[in-house]
Amino acid sequence: MTSHDELPLAGGNVSGGVVRVSDTVRRPAGPWTPAVHALLTHLHAAGFTAAPRPLGIDDRGHEVLTYAPGDVVWPDRFALLDPEERLARVGRTIRAFHDAVRDFTPPPDARWRTLVPADGTEIIAHHDLAPWNLVTDGDGPWAFIDWDTAAPGTRLGDLAYAAHGFVPLTDRPGLRRTDADAARRLRVLVDAYGLDEPERRRLVPLLARRAQAMHDFLRTRAARGEQPWARMWSEGHGDVWRADAEYTERRAADWERALLDG
Repeated sequence: MTSHDELPLAGGNVSGGVVRVSDTVRRPAGPWTPAVHALLTHLHAAGFTAAPRPLGIDDRGHEVLTYAPGDVVWPDRFALLDPEERLARVGRTIRAFHDAVRDFTPPPDARWRTLVPADGTEIIAHHDLAPWNLVTDGDGPWAFIDWDTAAPGTRLGDLAYAAHGFVPLTDRPGLRRTDADAARRLRVLVDAYGLDEPERRRLVPLLARRAQAMHDFLRTRAARGEQPWARMWSEGHGDVWRADAEYTERRAADWERALLDG
């Protein structure tokens, strides 16, 4: 394989970059890679296909995954999620993942790349279910990518993080929706996922808490000079997460009404 065979892929906070080679993706591997590959193998065996299939390690020590055709939703194709049926599809896809992973038993020597402290160890969660990790091919196959931060977590924590990006829960110019629109879209996502009433009540405070955890994570890693987090902090990502957390917390009563009424 020569460098001419490689097509750099944009996005992803991976040192050394990610490339496409034919119908595969090559990414730098880490201590967590064997556990992640075991997880992805289990998901496909359980019938969940909205994720890459692991193909091993190449001769340069890079993990090899199947290539997911299509384009990443974020940022240029976010409007694809405006039809609420497609937002509902996000909720159903996340639920299918969580159902498939419930009976996954990690390898005894599993090592996970835990970045943000989890709120529990109910499942092996993705921890970055967001538009920047969703590849779509129109109404064809969808896939969540970038599973390298999969680690113990909870279904509600994973869903709360997803709600931040997919609703989205923000008042930033260019992304902001009316509060009523945001509340309605949150209801669409959660209805499609299928939470019962007690779970809906528990989800609401997690929405702001999960965004605040991302701010705190970036602040801590930037203070240590760790990349790419220090760069992201300097670019203002920490301020964005803090503002989104504050907005989401201010509107908590709206989210609860939207999820519980009707």
